[in-house]
Amino acid sequence: MRVLVVGGAGYVGSTTVETLAASGHEVVVYDDLSTGHRDAVIPDVRLLRGSIHDRAHLTTLLRELGTEAVLHCAGKSLVAESLADPGLYYRTNVAGGVALLEAMRDAGVARLVFSSTAAVYGEPKRVPIAEADRTEPINPYGATKLAFEGAMRWFAASHDFRAISLRYFNVAGATQRNGEDHEPETHLIPLVLRVAAGEATHVQIFGQDYKTPDGTCIRDFIHVGDLAAAHQLALEATGEGDPSLEIYNLGSAAGFSVREVVDAARKVTGRAIPARVVKRRSGDPPVLVASSRRARRELGWQPQHSKLEQMLADAWAWRQAHPSGYGRAADAEREDEPAQPTRHRVGASA
Repeated sequence: MRVLVVGGAGYVGSTTVETLAASGHEVVVYDDLSTGHRDAVIPDVRLLRGSIHDRAHLTTLLRELGTEAVLHCAGKSLVAESLADPGLYYRTNVAGGVALLEAMRDAGVARLVFSSTAAVYGEPKRVPIAEADRTEPINPYGATKLAFEGAMRWFAASHDFRAISLRYFNVAGATQRNGEDHEPETHLIPLVLRVAAGEATHVQIFGQDYKTPDGTCIRDFIHVGDLAAAHQLALEATGEGDPSLEIYNLGSAAGFSVREVVDAARKVTGRAIPARVVKRRSGDPPVLVASSRRARRELGWQPQHSKLEQMLADAWAWRQAHPSGYGRAADAEREDEPAQPTRHRVGASA
């Protein structure tokens, strides 16, 4: 299968590119490198730099690359930023996404998998969260992801798209080649590992009086390698069936508390990792955990790296091997790949 991965230089996208290429799919990455990294894209996969808003250019690329399916991993994903600048999120996550849909329609590409978020559920009434549960986002980030899912649904109905949206919470871990390197960093596990590495004095725990076993929030975590496998299964599943949008949650169905994450990181790294309890953040639900029963049943998804210690160990190993991440200087200095629509083959067609 010939796949264009939009946002394929980011954390989730680049790991999925690894998985797709290893399985013999033909992969091209399209990314504006605003948050992604050139060095995250494996050498045998071509990287084209461009904007998701450039519908005409995307249409040309999709046609001349002979693209059969698109994996959409691009977009803005910081909750605080979305609250400060909701317009940016609507322009990028909704308007940019619609430009991609229109380019696909114009190029005759009707298979799409979207890397979405369980933030579309807002503060859930029950856990674990199921796909049929009410969607009530509490920030522009979740709202714009949900709005784009709505656009996908109508394109499926009007233009015979076969689309899948994958909703999940916190991604963690690493492969040997690719790991998490964000700036700014807002995710719990990399923040904890920064303390372990001596780059910060302590990690903050926001509240310890929740109605949970140890008083701290419980959150869902998924290994990035397992998430990549789910994206591949979803892409392959769009090859059959009637036009539709299918929704799948991906999660552990159990979750881990903030204190459990810190304690496990101490064991994995052998470092003290001081933690300070501060007041609760507004809008933090006690438990956010998603059910993945439907994905396991219908996609055949079986996570292989779901233990917290393994996620932490893989993330720590990558961090030790890449103390400066991918290197911002290298990202800035390397020349852009010419964005010419030329086919590039990786492995055998599947």
